[in-house]
Amino acid sequence: MYGTQFGLVGNVNDAFGVTLPDPLSPSLALASIGNIVTWEFVGYNMLIFYSALKVVPRSLYEAAAIDGAGEWRVVWSIKLPAIRSAVVIATIFSIIGSFQLFNEPSILQKLAPNAITSDFTPNLYTYSLSFAGQQHNYAATVAIVMGVITAIIAYTVQLRGMRKG
Repeated sequence: MYGTQFGLVGNVNDAFGVTLPDPLSPSLALASIGNIVTWEFVGYNMLIFYSALKVVPRSLYEAAAIDGAGEWRVVWSIKLPAIRSAVVIATIFSIIGSFQLFNEPSILQKLAPNAITSDFTPNLYTYSLSFAGQQHNYAATVAIVMGVITAIIAYTVQLRGMRKG
């Protein structure tokens, strides 16, 4: 997809006679990984939101219609408060997934070695420390520290998300 000769970017360049920026350049590598991860988990998050919306009682929608509430009012007053816990869960899962990035940068590293180095993400750094640098103790320490940081951030998001506003 990101290949400038044979991928989607290259095809757009050839079809329209334009020159799109290289998505694997050092300035766009993080955005390219973000694009991959977004499309990777958007379906998963939609299932969480859809499941949360399905348990909202129909009587709330009927009462809002009787009161004359428009669609935007229903969204802001019924749907969003009803899926608040689902949004918190999806946010926590996204944060945990962000700290676990390994596959995407590892795969793209072969295509853009100048943009994605061995310390691009904490997991990639831990992997290179352990397997390339033979520094197993230091790699384990980095992994434990990242796990603690992830747990603290996820817990903070959970506490903030579950507050009654």
